[in-house]
Amino acid sequence: MSEIKQEQQHPQARKDRETLDKILAGDMTEYNLAELARLRIRYRGFPGSRDVWSDIDKVLSRWNMTEEDLFEKTREIHRKGRVYRAQDSDSEDWM
Repeated sequence: MSEIKQEQQHPQARKDRETLDKILAGDMTEYNLAELARLRIRYRGFPGSRDVWSDIDKVLSRWNMTEEDLFEKTREIHRKGRVYRAQDSDSEDWM
């Protein structure tokens, strides 16, 4: 018998939806690239939030990028310095 995975809502779903909506409406900036990569990592393997995954794919398609392109660009952005300069905080929001 196959196991059916139940759709779950990520604890950060509301905040992430707002971020993703801004990315969808915005341009390919360093900040948006970093946020898109962060969301891609956060939702990888998560049993739910298919709309988030789909919208991330839409942005990648619109920007003519693969996931690996995204990660390559964001690694370079992070090597240059803090992309989150305006949000000078000690807290991390990866999980």
